[in-house]
Amino acid sequence: AAPQGPPIYVDLAYLPGSWSARTVDEEFFRRVRSLCYVVSGDDHLKEGVLRPLLDALLSGKHQWGIDIQVTLIPTFDSLVMHEWYQETHDRQQELGITVLGSNSTVAMQDETFPACKVEF
Repeated sequence: AAPQGPPIYVDLAYLPGSWSARTVDEEFFRRVRSLCYVVSGDDHLKEGVLRPLLDALLSGKHQWGIDIQVTLIPTFDSLVMHEWYQETHDRQQELGITVLGSNSTVAMQDETFPACKVEF
């Protein structure tokens, strides 16, 4: 276990994918307080740990005790994400969590891809 200490405040935190995502728990979100969390890793391993990770965000954010708006930025479409969003929408609003969904597309050279813009 890591030693206790004050929380760390950042503008953007990139959450690990694949097997490393299992290390992101309620304690992580209690200690790493970010304005934006990017959730990536569109693979079968991420699907298995996505719901506990999202629930940990809710639990950890609840412990902050201060009113800071948080944006969750998923980089992939997922049934687990959709279900979590629907089932916990009221709780997200209570805690000041916004899930950013985007239908924007960026075209660069010969490829197009979904994208969103985050400003600080």
